Amino acid sequence: MSFSNLGLSPKVLCAVAAAGFEKPTPLQEKAGPVAVTGRDVLVIAQTATGKTASFVLPMLTRLERGRARARMPRSLILEPTRELAAQVAEHFETLGKNHRLTVALLIGGVSYDDQDRKLDRGADVVIATPGRLLDHFERGKLLLNGIEILVVDEADRMLDMGFIPDIERICKLLPFTRQTLFFSATMPPEIQRLADKFLHSPERIEAAPQATAAATIVQRLKKAPDDPAGKREALRALMREIDVKNAIIFCNRKKDVGIVFRSLQRHGFSVGALHGDLDQHQRTATLEAFRNGTIAFLAASDVAARGLDIPDVSHIFNYDVPIHPEDYIHRIGRTGRAGREGFAAMLVTPKDHKALKAIEKMLRQEIPWIDGAASEPAPREAAEHRPNGNGNGNGNGNGKHRRGSRSRRGKGTSGAGAQADRSPHQPQVQSQPQRQPAPSAQRPAPPQNGNGEKRRDEHRKDARHEPHKPHHQHQGERKGGHVVHGAPAERPQGNTPQAQRGKQQGMGDHVPAFMMRPVRVP
Repeated sequence: MSFSNLGLSPKVLCAVAAAGFEKPTPLQEKAGPVAVTGRDVLVIAQTATGKTASFVLPMLTRLERGRARARMPRSLILEPTRELAAQVAEHFETLGKNHRLTVALLIGGVSYDDQDRKLDRGADVVIATPGRLLDHFERGKLLLNGIEILVVDEADRMLDMGFIPDIERICKLLPFTRQTLFFSATMPPEIQRLADKFLHSPERIEAAPQATAAATIVQRLKKAPDDPAGKREALRALMREIDVKNAIIFCNRKKDVGIVFRSLQRHGFSVGALHGDLDQHQRTATLEAFRNGTIAFLAASDVAARGLDIPDVSHIFNYDVPIHPEDYIHRIGRTGRAGREGFAAMLVTPKDHKALKAIEKMLRQEIPWIDGAASEPAPREAAEHRPNGNGNGNGNGNGKHRRGSRSRRGKGTSGAGAQADRSPHQPQVQSQPQRQPAPSAQRPAPPQNGNGEKRRDEHRKDARHEPHKPHHQHQGERKGGHVVHGAPAERPQGNTPQAQRGKQQGMGDHVPAFMMRPVRVP
Protein backbone atom coordinates (compact mmCIF):
# COMPACT_ATOMS: atom_id res chain seq x y z
CA MET A 1 0.00 0.00 0.00
CA SER A 2 1.14 3.55 -0.77
CA PHE A 3 0.23 6.87 0.85
CA SER A 4 -2.18 7.54 -2.01
CA ASN A 5 -4.41 4.76 -0.68
CA LEU A 6 -4.88 6.46 2.71
CA GLY A 7 -7.39 9.07 1.53
CA LEU A 8 -4.98 12.00 1.96
CA SER A 9 -5.30 15.26 0.02
CA PRO A 10 -2.99 16.09 -2.91
CA LYS A 11 -1.23 18.80 -0.88
CA VAL A 12 -0.42 16.30 1.86
CA LEU A 13 0.78 13.69 -0.62
CA CYS A 14 3.17 16.23 -2.19
CA ALA A 15 4.59 17.07 1.24
CA VAL A 16 5.03 13.37 2.06
CA ALA A 17 6.94 12.78 -1.17
CA ALA A 18 9.13 15.83 -0.56
CA ALA A 19 9.95 14.54 2.94
CA GLY A 20 11.24 11.29 1.44
CA PHE A 21 8.57 8.93 2.80
CA GLU A 22 7.98 6.14 0.30
CA LYS A 23 5.73 3.62 2.03
CA PRO A 24 3.43 3.95 5.05
CA THR A 25 4.08 1.90 8.16
CA PRO A 26 1.56 -0.80 9.18
CA LEU A 27 0.11 1.59 11.78
CA GLN A 28 -0.32 4.36 9.20
CA GLU A 29 -2.02 1.91 6.84
CA LYS A 30 -4.56 0.97 9.51
CA ALA A 31 -5.13 4.35 11.23
CA GLY A 32 -4.92 6.75 8.26
CA PRO A 33 -8.09 5.80 6.34
CA VAL A 34 -10.17 5.70 9.57
CA ALA A 35 -8.87 9.01 10.94
CA VAL A 36 -9.55 10.84 7.65
CA THR A 37 -13.26 10.00 7.95
CA GLY A 38 -13.57 11.73 11.32
CA ARG A 39 -14.19 8.60 13.38
CA ASP A 40 -12.68 8.16 16.87
CA VAL A 41 -9.58 5.96 16.96
CA LEU A 42 -7.97 4.06 19.85
CA VAL A 43 -4.40 3.09 18.97
CA ILE A 44 -2.17 0.76 20.98
CA ALA A 45 1.29 1.13 19.50
CA GLN A 46 4.89 1.11 20.60
CA THR A 47 7.42 3.74 19.62
CA ALA A 48 9.09 3.67 16.20
CA THR A 49 5.82 2.66 14.50
CA GLY A 50 5.19 5.95 12.67
CA LYS A 51 2.66 7.06 15.27
CA THR A 52 3.11 10.83 14.89
CA ALA A 53 2.55 10.83 11.14
CA SER A 54 -0.49 8.59 11.58
CA PHE A 55 -2.38 11.50 13.17
CA VAL A 56 -0.58 14.48 11.60
CA LEU A 57 -1.35 13.48 7.99
CA PRO A 58 -5.12 12.94 8.46
CA MET A 59 -5.33 16.13 10.55
CA LEU A 60 -3.69 18.20 7.79
CA THR A 61 -6.17 16.81 5.29
CA ARG A 62 -9.20 17.62 7.45
CA LEU A 63 -7.97 21.15 8.37
CA GLU A 64 -7.62 22.28 4.74
CA ARG A 65 -11.20 23.55 4.84
CA GLY A 66 -11.84 26.50 7.14
CA ARG A 67 -9.79 28.90 9.24
CA ALA A 68 -9.33 29.43 12.95
CA ARG A 69 -10.61 32.47 14.81
CA ALA A 70 -8.78 34.43 17.49
CA ARG A 71 -8.21 32.36 20.66
CA MET A 72 -10.32 29.53 19.23
CA PRO A 73 -8.05 26.77 17.86
CA ARG A 74 -9.50 24.07 15.64
CA SER A 75 -7.41 21.10 16.79
CA LEU A 76 -5.57 20.20 19.99
CA ILE A 77 -2.69 17.76 20.53
CA LEU A 78 -1.77 16.91 24.15
CA GLU A 79 1.73 15.61 24.89
CA PRO A 80 3.23 14.56 28.25
CA THR A 81 6.58 16.37 27.84
CA ARG A 82 7.94 19.52 26.25
CA GLU A 83 10.30 17.54 24.03
CA LEU A 84 7.50 15.48 22.52
CA ALA A 85 5.39 18.58 21.95
CA ALA A 86 8.28 20.35 20.20
CA GLN A 87 8.92 17.27 18.08
CA VAL A 88 5.29 17.12 16.89
CA ALA A 89 5.52 20.82 16.00
CA GLU A 90 8.52 19.98 13.80
CA HIS A 91 6.45 17.32 12.01
CA PHE A 92 3.82 19.93 11.22
CA GLU A 93 6.46 22.24 9.78
CA THR A 94 7.76 19.44 7.53
CA LEU A 95 4.51 17.79 6.44
CA GLY A 96 2.35 20.93 6.44
CA LYS A 97 4.59 23.18 4.38
CA ASN A 98 1.98 23.32 1.58
CA HIS A 99 -0.71 24.48 4.04
CA ARG A 100 -1.11 27.92 5.47
CA LEU A 101 -1.89 26.67 8.97
CA THR A 102 -0.87 28.43 12.17
CA VAL A 103 0.65 26.16 14.82
CA ALA A 104 0.92 27.29 18.47
CA LEU A 105 3.28 25.42 20.79
CA LEU A 106 2.19 25.84 24.42
CA ILE A 107 4.83 24.38 26.74
CA GLY A 108 6.43 25.39 30.01
CA GLY A 109 9.81 27.08 30.32
CA VAL A 110 8.92 29.60 27.58
CA SER A 111 7.50 33.12 27.88
CA TYR A 112 3.73 33.50 27.79
CA ASP A 113 3.93 36.58 25.53
CA ASP A 114 4.91 34.81 22.31
CA GLN A 115 2.32 32.11 22.92
CA ASP A 116 -0.39 34.71 23.60
CA ARG A 117 0.37 36.51 20.33
CA LYS A 118 -0.05 33.30 18.31
CA LEU A 119 -3.33 32.52 20.04
CA ASP A 120 -4.60 36.05 19.43
CA ARG A 121 -3.93 35.73 15.69
CA GLY A 122 -5.84 32.45 15.55
CA ALA A 123 -4.15 29.03 15.79
CA ASP A 124 -5.36 26.16 13.64
CA VAL A 125 -3.34 23.64 15.66
CA VAL A 126 -2.40 23.87 19.34
CA ILE A 127 0.26 21.45 20.59
CA ALA A 128 0.50 21.63 24.37
CA THR A 129 1.38 20.02 27.64
CA PRO A 130 -1.67 19.82 29.95
CA GLY A 131 -0.41 22.21 32.61
CA ARG A 132 0.46 25.08 30.28
CA LEU A 133 -2.78 24.64 28.31
CA LEU A 134 -4.86 25.03 31.49
CA ASP A 135 -2.80 28.07 32.48
CA HIS A 136 -3.77 29.83 29.24
CA PHE A 137 -7.40 28.77 29.62
CA GLU A 138 -7.63 30.08 33.19
CA ARG A 139 -6.07 33.40 32.11
CA GLY A 140 -8.81 33.82 29.51
CA LYS A 141 -6.35 33.65 26.59
CA LEU A 142 -7.73 30.43 25.12
CA LEU A 143 -11.21 29.16 24.27
CA LEU A 144 -11.73 25.43 23.71
CA ASN A 145 -15.27 25.36 22.32
CA GLY A 146 -14.05 25.37 18.69
CA ILE A 147 -11.95 22.19 18.86
CA GLU A 148 -12.77 19.77 16.03
CA ILE A 149 -9.99 17.19 16.58
CA LEU A 150 -8.37 16.09 19.85
CA VAL A 151 -5.23 13.94 20.01
CA VAL A 152 -4.12 12.45 23.33
CA ASP A 153 -0.61 11.11 22.77
CA GLU A 154 1.33 8.78 25.12
CA ALA A 155 -1.68 8.32 27.40
CA ASP A 156 0.05 5.78 29.64
CA ARG A 157 2.93 8.21 30.11
CA MET A 158 0.36 10.84 31.10
CA LEU A 159 -0.83 8.41 33.76
CA ASP A 160 2.70 7.91 35.11
CA MET A 161 3.24 11.67 35.33
CA GLY A 162 -0.07 12.34 37.12
CA PHE A 163 -1.79 14.20 34.25
CA ILE A 164 -4.98 12.13 34.12
CA PRO A 165 -7.05 14.61 36.23
CA ASP A 166 -5.92 17.42 33.89
CA ILE A 167 -6.83 15.34 30.83
CA GLU A 168 -10.31 14.67 32.22
CA ARG A 169 -10.85 18.36 32.93
CA ILE A 170 -9.71 19.38 29.44
CA CYS A 171 -11.93 16.78 27.74
CA LYS A 172 -14.97 18.11 29.59
CA LEU A 173 -14.26 21.61 28.22
CA LEU A 174 -14.26 20.45 24.60
CA PRO A 175 -17.27 20.09 22.25
CA PHE A 176 -19.06 16.77 22.41
CA THR A 177 -18.97 16.43 18.59
CA ARG A 178 -15.18 16.46 18.31
CA GLN A 179 -13.08 13.63 16.87
CA THR A 180 -10.72 11.98 19.39
CA LEU A 181 -7.53 10.10 18.51
CA PHE A 182 -6.18 8.26 21.56
CA PHE A 183 -2.66 6.78 21.55
CA SER A 184 -1.04 4.62 24.23
CA ALA A 185 1.73 2.04 24.30
CA THR A 186 0.01 0.02 27.04
CA MET A 187 -3.55 -0.18 28.32
CA PRO A 188 -3.65 -0.28 32.12
CA PRO A 189 -7.14 -0.18 33.71
CA GLU A 190 -7.06 3.58 34.33
CA ILE A 191 -6.26 4.32 30.69
CA GLN A 192 -8.99 1.92 29.53
CA ARG A 193 -11.46 3.73 31.80
CA LEU A 194 -10.44 7.09 30.32
CA ALA A 195 -10.82 5.79 26.76
CA ASP A 196 -14.25 4.32 27.50
CA LYS A 197 -15.37 7.63 28.98
CA PHE A 198 -14.29 10.04 26.25
CA LEU A 199 -14.26 8.01 23.01
CA HIS A 200 -17.44 7.17 21.11
CA SER A 201 -17.48 3.81 19.29
CA PRO A 202 -13.75 4.02 18.47
CA GLU A 203 -11.90 1.92 15.95
CA ARG A 204 -9.36 -0.09 17.97
CA ILE A 205 -6.01 -0.50 16.23
CA GLU A 206 -3.01 -2.44 17.54
CA ALA A 207 0.16 -1.89 15.58
CA ALA A 208 2.21 -4.46 17.50
CA PRO A 209 1.74 -6.84 20.40
CA GLN A 210 1.84 -5.04 23.73
CA ALA A 211 5.20 -4.83 25.52
CA THR A 212 7.39 -6.16 22.71
CA ALA A 213 10.77 -4.91 21.58
CA ALA A 214 11.79 -4.45 17.97
CA ALA A 215 13.40 -7.57 16.51
CA THR A 216 16.32 -5.49 15.20
CA ILE A 217 17.52 -4.60 18.73
CA VAL A 218 20.26 -6.77 20.25
CA GLN A 219 19.72 -6.91 24.03
CA ARG A 220 22.39 -7.79 26.59
CA LEU A 221 22.94 -7.69 30.37
CA LYS A 222 26.13 -6.91 32.28
CA LYS A 223 26.96 -7.52 35.93
CA ALA A 224 27.66 -4.48 38.10
CA PRO A 225 28.51 -4.09 41.80
CA ASP A 226 26.20 -2.43 44.32
CA ASP A 227 28.51 0.45 45.21
CA PRO A 228 28.02 3.58 43.04
CA ALA A 229 31.70 4.02 42.16
CA GLY A 230 32.01 0.42 41.00
CA LYS A 231 28.80 0.70 39.02
CA ARG A 232 30.06 3.80 37.18
CA GLU A 233 33.31 1.98 36.40
CA ALA A 234 31.32 -0.93 34.96
CA LEU A 235 29.43 1.53 32.75
CA ARG A 236 32.65 3.08 31.45
CA ALA A 237 34.13 -0.36 30.79
CA LEU A 238 31.02 -1.32 28.81
CA MET A 239 31.18 1.89 26.77
CA ARG A 240 34.87 1.26 25.94
CA GLU A 241 34.37 -2.41 25.04
CA ILE A 242 31.79 -1.76 22.35
CA ASP A 243 32.19 0.28 19.19
CA VAL A 244 29.72 3.06 19.96
CA LYS A 245 28.76 5.77 17.50
CA ASN A 246 26.40 7.51 19.90
CA ALA A 247 24.30 6.38 22.84
CA ILE A 248 21.67 7.40 25.37
CA ILE A 249 22.37 6.42 29.00
CA PHE A 250 19.17 6.10 31.03
CA CYS A 251 18.98 6.58 34.79
CA ASN A 252 15.96 6.20 37.07
CA ARG A 253 16.53 9.44 39.01
CA LYS A 254 17.42 12.97 37.99
CA LYS A 255 20.09 13.04 40.70
CA ASP A 256 21.87 10.04 39.15
CA VAL A 257 21.74 11.67 35.70
CA GLY A 258 23.85 14.53 37.05
CA ILE A 259 26.27 12.16 38.80
CA VAL A 260 26.79 9.99 35.70
CA PHE A 261 27.13 13.09 33.50
CA ARG A 262 29.90 14.58 35.68
CA SER A 263 31.67 11.22 36.01
CA LEU A 264 31.79 10.67 32.25
CA GLN A 265 32.97 14.25 31.70
CA ARG A 266 35.88 13.72 34.12
CA HIS A 267 36.91 10.59 32.22
CA GLY A 268 36.99 12.34 28.85
CA PHE A 269 33.67 11.33 27.29
CA SER A 270 31.74 13.78 25.11
CA VAL A 271 28.47 13.80 27.03
CA GLY A 272 25.40 15.94 27.73
CA ALA A 273 22.59 15.69 30.31
CA LEU A 274 18.82 15.77 29.85
CA HIS A 275 16.28 15.70 32.69
CA GLY A 276 13.21 17.56 33.94
CA ASP A 277 15.01 20.11 36.14
CA LEU A 278 16.79 21.76 33.20
CA ASP A 279 15.16 24.82 31.68
CA GLN A 280 13.74 24.60 28.20
CA HIS A 281 16.66 26.40 26.55
CA GLN A 282 19.19 23.92 28.00
CA ARG A 283 17.07 20.92 27.05
CA THR A 284 16.61 22.12 23.47
CA ALA A 285 20.31 22.94 23.06
CA THR A 286 21.39 19.55 24.46
CA LEU A 287 19.05 17.62 22.17
CA GLU A 288 20.21 19.59 19.13
CA ALA A 289 23.88 18.94 20.01
CA PHE A 290 23.17 15.21 20.30
CA ARG A 291 21.25 15.11 17.02
CA ASN A 292 24.00 16.85 15.03
CA GLY A 293 26.81 14.80 16.62
CA THR A 294 28.44 17.55 18.69
CA ILE A 295 28.11 15.27 21.72
CA ALA A 296 28.25 11.47 21.42
CA PHE A 297 26.56 10.44 24.68
CA LEU A 298 23.43 11.67 26.39
CA ALA A 299 22.74 10.89 30.06
CA ALA A 300 18.98 11.14 30.48
CA SER A 301 16.04 10.38 32.73
CA ASP A 302 12.83 8.84 31.40
CA VAL A 303 11.71 12.28 30.19
CA ALA A 304 13.66 11.38 27.02
CA ALA A 305 12.46 7.78 26.79
CA ARG A 306 9.11 8.31 25.10
CA GLY A 307 8.65 9.33 21.50
CA LEU A 308 11.81 11.36 20.89
CA ASP A 309 12.63 11.02 17.22
CA ILE A 310 16.42 10.83 17.12
CA PRO A 311 16.70 8.66 14.01
CA ASP A 312 20.20 7.25 14.26
CA VAL A 313 21.00 6.20 17.86
CA SER A 314 23.33 3.21 17.73
CA HIS A 315 23.31 2.18 21.42
CA ILE A 316 21.20 2.39 24.58
CA PHE A 317 22.78 1.87 28.00
CA ASN A 318 20.50 1.35 30.98
CA TYR A 319 22.55 2.50 33.95
CA ASP A 320 19.60 1.52 36.19
CA VAL A 321 17.11 -1.29 35.73
CA PRO A 322 13.77 0.48 35.15
CA ILE A 323 11.26 0.42 38.02
CA HIS A 324 8.36 -0.29 35.63
CA PRO A 325 8.97 -3.05 33.05
CA GLU A 326 7.16 -1.05 30.33
CA ASP A 327 9.78 1.70 30.62
CA TYR A 328 12.42 -0.77 29.42
CA ILE A 329 10.60 -1.10 26.09
CA HIS A 330 10.38 2.66 25.64
CA ARG A 331 14.03 3.18 26.55
CA ILE A 332 15.49 0.65 24.15
CA GLY A 333 13.00 1.81 21.50
CA ARG A 334 15.25 4.84 20.94
CA THR A 335 17.58 2.55 18.93
CA GLY A 336 16.86 0.13 16.10
CA ARG A 337 14.40 2.55 14.46
CA ALA A 338 13.14 2.36 10.88
CA GLY A 339 14.56 -1.13 10.35
CA ARG A 340 18.09 -0.27 11.50
CA GLU A 341 20.00 -2.57 13.85
CA GLY A 342 20.37 -1.36 17.42
CA PHE A 343 22.13 -2.46 20.58
CA ALA A 344 20.84 -2.15 24.17
CA ALA A 345 22.79 -3.14 27.29
CA MET A 346 21.70 -2.94 30.93
CA LEU A 347 23.75 -2.95 34.13
CA VAL A 348 22.34 -5.35 36.74
CA THR A 349 23.39 -5.32 40.40
CA PRO A 350 22.56 -8.15 42.86
CA LYS A 351 19.63 -6.05 44.14
CA ASP A 352 18.08 -5.74 40.65
CA HIS A 353 17.17 -9.38 40.03
CA LYS A 354 13.51 -8.98 40.98
CA ALA A 355 13.03 -6.05 38.57
CA LEU A 356 14.96 -7.94 35.87
CA LYS A 357 12.69 -10.99 36.22
CA ALA A 358 9.66 -8.72 35.76
CA ILE A 359 11.12 -7.38 32.49
CA GLU A 360 11.92 -10.86 31.19
CA LYS A 361 8.45 -12.06 32.13
CA MET A 362 6.94 -9.18 30.15
CA LEU A 363 9.20 -9.91 27.16
CA ARG A 364 8.53 -13.66 27.52
CA GLN A 365 12.20 -14.33 26.97
CA GLU A 366 15.47 -14.25 28.88
CA ILE A 367 18.01 -11.56 28.00
CA PRO A 368 21.54 -12.94 27.41
CA TRP A 369 24.45 -11.88 29.64
CA ILE A 370 27.67 -10.45 28.28
CA ASP A 371 29.84 -11.87 31.07
CA GLY A 372 27.81 -14.78 32.45
CA ALA A 373 24.74 -14.66 34.65
CA ALA A 374 25.12 -12.80 37.93
CA SER A 375 24.47 -14.65 41.17
CA GLU A 376 21.19 -13.86 42.86
CA PRO A 377 21.21 -12.39 46.38
CA ALA A 378 21.12 -14.83 49.29
CA PRO A 379 17.67 -15.64 50.67
CA ARG A 380 16.50 -13.54 53.54
CA GLU A 381 16.21 -16.58 55.83
CA ALA A 382 19.94 -17.15 55.61
CA ALA A 383 20.62 -13.68 56.95
CA GLU A 384 18.38 -14.33 59.93
CA HIS A 385 20.45 -17.36 61.04
CA ARG A 386 23.83 -15.71 61.25
CA PRO A 387 25.88 -17.12 64.14
CA ASN A 388 26.17 -14.98 67.23
CA GLY A 389 29.01 -14.83 69.68
CA ASN A 390 28.06 -18.21 71.19
CA GLY A 391 28.04 -19.99 67.82
CA ASN A 392 24.27 -20.36 67.69
CA GLY A 393 22.11 -19.82 64.63
CA ASN A 394 19.84 -17.12 66.03
CA GLY A 395 20.97 -16.40 69.54
CA ASN A 396 19.25 -19.30 71.33
CA GLY A 397 20.56 -22.79 71.44
CA ASN A 398 17.71 -24.79 70.01
CA GLY A 399 17.59 -23.16 66.55
CA LYS A 400 14.08 -21.86 67.13
CA HIS A 401 12.96 -18.28 67.01
CA ARG A 402 13.90 -16.34 70.13
CA ARG A 403 10.25 -15.65 70.84
CA GLY A 404 9.59 -19.38 71.26
CA SER A 405 11.85 -19.62 74.31
CA ARG A 406 9.28 -17.93 76.55
CA SER A 407 6.67 -19.85 78.46
CA ARG A 408 3.21 -19.75 76.90
CA ARG A 409 1.74 -18.85 80.27
CA GLY A 410 3.45 -15.49 80.11
CA LYS A 411 6.16 -16.17 82.73
CA GLY A 412 9.75 -15.31 82.02
CA THR A 413 12.27 -18.09 81.48
CA SER A 414 14.20 -18.68 84.63
CA GLY A 415 15.57 -21.57 86.60
CA ALA A 416 14.99 -24.98 85.07
CA GLY A 417 12.92 -23.59 82.21
CA ALA A 418 15.79 -21.42 81.04
CA GLN A 419 18.28 -24.26 81.33
CA ALA A 420 16.07 -26.52 79.24
CA ASP A 421 16.32 -24.04 76.35
CA ARG A 422 20.08 -23.84 76.44
CA SER A 423 22.25 -25.41 73.77
CA PRO A 424 24.15 -28.53 74.80
CA HIS A 425 27.33 -26.74 73.70
CA GLN A 426 26.86 -23.96 76.24
CA PRO A 427 28.11 -24.39 79.80
CA GLN A 428 25.13 -24.79 82.08
CA VAL A 429 24.99 -22.46 85.03
CA GLN A 430 23.95 -24.01 88.31
CA SER A 431 20.65 -22.61 89.42
CA GLN A 432 20.79 -21.04 92.84
CA PRO A 433 18.07 -21.99 95.34
CA GLN A 434 15.28 -19.49 95.43
CA ARG A 435 14.99 -17.43 98.57
CA GLN A 436 12.00 -18.49 100.67
CA PRO A 437 9.56 -15.81 101.78
CA ALA A 438 9.60 -14.65 105.37
CA PRO A 439 7.10 -16.38 107.65
CA SER A 440 5.19 -13.16 108.14
CA ALA A 441 4.35 -12.97 104.40
CA GLN A 442 1.39 -15.37 104.38
CA ARG A 443 -0.42 -13.98 101.32
CA PRO A 444 0.65 -15.67 98.06
CA ALA A 445 2.29 -13.55 95.37
CA PRO A 446 -0.22 -12.16 92.88
CA PRO A 447 -0.20 -13.64 89.36
CA GLN A 448 2.18 -11.97 86.92
CA ASN A 449 1.55 -10.98 83.32
CA GLY A 450 4.09 -11.39 80.51
CA ASN A 451 6.06 -8.31 81.66
CA GLY A 452 6.34 -9.41 85.29
CA GLU A 453 3.67 -6.94 86.40
CA LYS A 454 0.62 -7.58 88.55
CA ARG A 455 -2.57 -8.30 86.73
CA ARG A 456 -4.97 -5.39 86.99
CA ASP A 457 -7.69 -7.34 88.84
CA GLU A 458 -5.24 -8.50 91.53
CA HIS A 459 -3.91 -4.97 91.81
CA ARG A 460 -7.44 -3.77 92.49
CA LYS A 461 -7.90 -6.45 95.19
CA ASP A 462 -4.68 -5.34 96.84
CA ALA A 463 -5.89 -1.76 96.76
CA ARG A 464 -9.10 -2.74 98.54
CA HIS A 465 -7.55 -5.02 101.16
CA GLU A 466 -4.39 -3.13 101.94
CA PRO A 467 -4.53 -1.11 105.13
CA HIS A 468 -4.70 2.64 104.73
CA LYS A 469 -1.16 4.01 104.69
CA PRO A 470 -0.36 7.30 106.33
CA HIS A 471 1.17 8.96 103.26
CA HIS A 472 -2.19 8.72 101.46
CA GLN A 473 -3.55 11.33 103.81
CA HIS A 474 -1.66 14.07 101.98
CA GLN A 475 -3.07 13.26 98.49
CA GLY A 476 -6.60 14.57 98.98
CA GLU A 477 -5.93 18.21 99.75
CA ARG A 478 -8.73 20.75 99.61
CA LYS A 479 -7.85 23.70 97.40
CA GLY A 480 -10.20 26.63 96.85
CA GLY A 481 -13.37 24.70 97.65
CA HIS A 482 -12.35 21.74 95.42
CA VAL A 483 -11.28 18.27 96.34
CA VAL A 484 -8.96 16.49 93.92
CA HIS A 485 -10.77 13.29 93.00
CA GLY A 486 -8.71 10.10 93.20
CA ALA A 487 -7.18 9.74 96.69
CA PRO A 488 -9.08 11.82 99.30
CA ALA A 489 -7.79 12.14 102.83
CA GLU A 490 -10.94 10.44 104.21
CA ARG A 491 -13.38 8.35 102.24
CA PRO A 492 -17.00 9.57 102.58
CA GLN A 493 -19.33 7.10 104.26
CA GLY A 494 -22.95 6.19 103.53
CA ASN A 495 -24.92 6.27 100.31
CA THR A 496 -24.05 9.80 99.28
CA PRO A 497 -22.80 10.38 95.70
CA GLN A 498 -19.37 11.07 97.12
CA ALA A 499 -19.35 7.73 98.89
CA GLN A 500 -20.52 5.86 95.79
CA ARG A 501 -17.85 7.63 93.74
CA GLY A 502 -15.22 6.58 96.21
CA LYS A 503 -16.21 2.91 95.93
CA GLN A 504 -15.70 2.77 92.17
CA GLN A 505 -12.41 1.33 91.08
CA GLY A 506 -10.91 1.63 87.64
CA MET A 507 -8.06 3.11 85.64
CA GLY A 508 -8.75 6.50 87.17
CA ASP A 509 -7.58 5.20 90.53
CA HIS A 510 -4.02 5.01 89.26
CA VAL A 511 -3.85 8.43 87.57
CA PRO A 512 -1.76 11.06 89.42
CA ALA A 513 -3.83 13.57 91.33
CA PHE A 514 -2.65 16.59 89.33
CA MET A 515 -4.02 15.04 86.15
CA MET A 516 -7.51 14.46 87.52
CA ARG A 517 -10.44 16.73 86.81
CA PRO A 518 -11.50 18.66 89.95
CA VAL A 519 -14.99 17.94 91.29
CA ARG A 520 -16.82 20.73 93.05
CA VAL A 521 -18.13 19.73 96.46
CA PRO A 522 -21.76 20.85 96.96
